[in-house]
Amino acid sequence: MRAAYYDRLEGYKAIKIGDFPAPEISEDEVLVNIKAFSLNHLDVWVMEGKYPANIPLPHIFASDGAGVVAKVGKNVKHLKEGDRVVVFSGLSCGVCEKCLSGKDNECNSFRPLGVLEDGVSAEYVKVPAVNVFKIPENLSFEKASCIPITYITSWHSLITRSGIKQGDTVLIHGGGSGVGTALIQIAKLYNATVITTVGDDWKVEKCKEIGADFVINYNKEDFVEKVKEYTKDQLCDIVVDHIGAATFSKSLSCGKRGGKVVTFGSTTGADTQVNLRYIFGKNLTIHGVYMGTKGEFATMLKLFPDKLDPVIDSIFDLEDVQKAYEKLLSRQFFGKIVVRV
Repeated sequence: MRAAYYDRLEGYKAIKIGDFPAPEISEDEVLVNIKAFSLNHLDVWVMEGKYPANIPLPHIFASDGAGVVAKVGKNVKHLKEGDRVVVFSGLSCGVCEKCLSGKDNECNSFRPLGVLEDGVSAEYVKVPAVNVFKIPENLSFEKASCIPITYITSWHSLITRSGIKQGDTVLIHGGGSGVGTALIQIAKLYNATVITTVGDDWKVEKCKEIGADFVINYNKEDFVEKVKEYTKDQLCDIVVDHIGAATFSKSLSCGKRGGKVVTFGSTTGADTQVNLRYIFGKNLTIHGVYMGTKGEFATMLKLFPDKLDPVIDSIFDLEDVQKAYEKLLSRQFFGKIVVRV
């Protein structure tokens, strides 16, 4: 099978295209013929050697893919060859207390596909059958590949952890990113007032087109002052910060008394100074989020593509996968970047 891979942890420029044997599946696994996969910043952290684990080399990477079932193990009853599917990226043991109670993303062995195991940047991937979900016929492989990490993290952040309510005011950083576009869409399911930040003027109208009420160019305006202006000093019920060091401290000041602040990313660094008075003085709750659960994923999939619809910036062929990651790191994109296999 053809695959994109790397044999040294030196970033996206080390990616190669080569031939590998197709994986052999067990009785509880499924072999998926991948048609498309989407990019995440997680991929970059792993290929740069910044992920806190020993990455096996050579390594087939990437977590989020969609395609067609090529083969099923003998114990698999809910899927058959030819089914159009998406792979849920979160792997767990399946037998611990957390897994059995439906909190598999809190399992001690929980990790994304494509980190310790070979990922979806190949014609075929093997995964546990419980991680494979059918997709609607009117949902393309390209759009389905955008769902797993991006949408499950957004869903878990706003709904499960923050308990978003109808009419809440939500601040979402990085509205032009894949996760930013997903967060905006999910927040609007609850008729939220959405304030988002972007780094380029050309992204402002695009954010408004998918539901954002107010868009702040953080390179030109102080987002804290604009939040105060837009909310008439009432501030936000929920603040979602996946940027990290550059914004987190100021994000705390945007939460209202009793508000929730979510963190699940650190693209500008993980070390930040925090004013504790912002937290205890306003009774803030801070939620750390790492993806979500298979149960949430099954629920969320029912909303595609009518209520939730992934935004795709661009699609690359497998041979151009380096160019795809170069664009991801440029930040000159809106939505998700996808690679066809």
